[in-house]
Amino acid sequence: MHKAGFVNIFGKPNAGKSTLLNALVGEKLAIISPKVQTTRHRITGIVTEPGYQIVFSDTPGIIDPRYRLHEKMMGAVKSALEDADVALLIMDAKDRVEESLELFDSLKLKVNRILVLNKTDLLKKEELAALKARCEAWGKAPVIAISAMQRVGIKELLEQIVARLPEGEPFYPEDTLTDKSTRFFVAEIIREKIFHLFEEEIPYHTTVVVSQFQEKETLTKISAEIVVTRETQKAIILGEKGKSIRQLGTLARQDIEKFIGRKVFLELFVKVRSKWRDNDTYLREYGY
Repeated sequence: MHKAGFVNIFGKPNAGKSTLLNALVGEKLAIISPKVQTTRHRITGIVTEPGYQIVFSDTPGIIDPRYRLHEKMMGAVKSALEDADVALLIMDAKDRVEESLELFDSLKLKVNRILVLNKTDLLKKEELAALKARCEAWGKAPVIAISAMQRVGIKELLEQIVARLPEGEPFYPEDTLTDKSTRFFVAEIIREKIFHLFEEEIPYHTTVVVSQFQEKETLTKISAEIVVTRETQKAIILGEKGKSIRQLGTLARQDIEKFIGRKVFLELFVKVRSKWRDNDTYLREYGY
């Protein structure tokens, strides 16, 4: 009997959804940062073993939309709600329990659910026991305590997921890791570095578009545009005498080389597109 299904991860911003996806798949597919709303797209990671195939989806953190970009992000959550065979409801162990459970109730899920308590390595033993008891009292899903960052509890979680998968044939060939393109991940790696290097509104006003991806004999040549909403943001990303964009380029290039397994020549350009986050034409052009 072969099992296969879609397992989608839901939760508030910064609950650890992307770190969990990376831990479950065993590869860094989703970018992570300490800032909220890092994930904007639905990102798929595929695990294939002799008896099963799991198609995991990391979704954007659930928020009230303020821009068309946010609406597109919540559209990705909606589509994940519709096709899930198993839902992983992830909450930060330090978050308010009632608030998280109310959010999960609001999703109105009819499929198998697992409540995942993340970052439990930050709790004392007694605190964790009390938290688990409160979550088990909710009564709508089994509770698994993990630390996605430390890879603690991942094996038990995987066993619980497989037990709930429907019977079925694989959706993808066994060597498929994701349905996203290399260009997509290159843009995400650059965007991750922006989240790490720049403060306040800059990461939230920025998107990245790969304009050239050319595989040559000895290296891969990549050109990417960093799109911002104001000239002042462009000046900050460029930095004094180009210092900031050079640092950004170096960090991004190193991770891209690790990801694609070959030498990379990376060119970065900064472009101003005011109100791109509220413009459907730009959002389509930028892959949202």
